[in-house]
Amino acid sequence: MTGSSKIHAEEETMNKPVEAVHITNAGDPRIAEYVALRDRGLRTRRDRDGVFIGEAVLVVDIMLESKGLTRSVLASRRQAERMARMIADSNSPETPLFVADESIIESITGFNMHRGILASGNRGPVEDRPLEDILPGPEKDATLLLCDGISNIDNIGMMFRNAAAFGVDAVILSPECHDPLYRKSLRVSIGHALRVPWHRSEDWSSTLNRLTEEHGITLIGTSIDTGSIPLDDIESPARVGVVMGGEFKGMGQIATGHCSILTRIPMMEGTDSLNVGVAAAVCLHKFSRSNRI
Repeated sequence: MTGSSKIHAEEETMNKPVEAVHITNAGDPRIAEYVALRDRGLRTRRDRDGVFIGEAVLVVDIMLESKGLTRSVLASRRQAERMARMIADSNSPETPLFVADESIIESITGFNMHRGILASGNRGPVEDRPLEDILPGPEKDATLLLCDGISNIDNIGMMFRNAAAFGVDAVILSPECHDPLYRKSLRVSIGHALRVPWHRSEDWSSTLNRLTEEHGITLIGTSIDTGSIPLDDIESPARVGVVMGGEFKGMGQIATGHCSILTRIPMMEGTDSLNVGVAAAVCLHKFSRSNRI
């Protein structure tokens, strides 16, 4: 085969960009999932229906990795060609692509979507996972990140970004934690809430007890109390769960009571705390059992 023939053959085997469906009316029922994203009542209804919304290229790209996860993509005209190619080259080439003027998208969503890309996804494949299905087997090392009452939108996203960076096997959420699939939280996580396995507890005390008694996880909690052990003085257990409390209240009594060790990050005099995302990164760098490069 000549060089030109080879190039021609390769071009023929490339995936063709998907055909976009152009939306000219904000009331079009095909994009109903994107309506009034800032409305809390509609968001609650959407969650019950098992749908979440992702925004920005990196998040949507991760959504398209998993077949059956992405329901549709809504893009501005300036992003249309890029998204058509991205969908065609993904594991979800059948995903519908809706394209509209930015003014129409703004009237649909209720905010100025300067990134120009949204996607709707099915929650089930991501959040409906039993605890036992996401934990490493008893013969393996394990690193878990436990979030105790982290209700801030940005902080819950940072937990997942940290978890991905330090090779955390799973994230365990207390019942009060913010939704990691909320649009902004997912964006802050750069989509890693779709990659790192996670489980939301319905009974925090029971979940913590199962982790320690049934799965051999040593829980290490973070605390600024003077009785806690400096981080540098602790050896990392083979199966460890790092517990991070909320930004202002710290860990609750239930989590504190289940921890075998309480640790603190040594700091300069006059500074006793860090943002919970920063603190989690420091602790995970210490305790993670993963092979990092």
